[in-house]
Amino acid sequence: MRRRLYFVLPDLACAIRTANDLLLARIEDKCMHFIGRDGMSLGELHAATVAQTSDLKHSLQLGAALGLAGGVLLGAYLMISPPEGLDLGVGTLIGCTIFGGMFGSWASTLIGLSVPSKQLAPFKRDLDSGKILLMVDVPADRVDEIHKLVQREDPTVADRGEDPAIPVFP
Repeated sequence: MRRRLYFVLPDLACAIRTANDLLLARIEDKCMHFIGRDGMSLGELHAATVAQTSDLKHSLQLGAALGLAGGVLLGAYLMISPPEGLDLGVGTLIGCTIFGGMFGSWASTLIGLSVPSKQLAPFKRDLDSGKILLMVDVPADRVDEIHKLVQREDPTVADRGEDPAIPVFP
């Protein structure tokens, strides 16, 4: 099981030093995700993906659930009162449910890509002031070690806690 730790780093030089220290501590580069303000160059650092900075996951789940529910309702309505001359069976219900789930997922994903992540809202002020957010995914048994390592290198680093539910899959 992995945990996501959040650190606010004061500048790019500190972020690069921290990334190098984490690499020396055998934390893979793909487990480090850096976010700066819009337009800020992070150089060689591993920038966070769109899925990590947007509300994609939440909107996908919500859209799929609403789409499935809408598909079931449409399929049931078509089965109960089919159009004139058509004999619709259970396949209609299944087809409408699948289509509804896919359409809901697609539509909500388009919306979710443009909505900032609610998990990053507490860091907005820091990011706007030019600081860099580090999200690092570490094994649960190394959380304390990584906290000490990051803060030992630069005492101005703000430790903003951890999220035990992210990432869902190790």
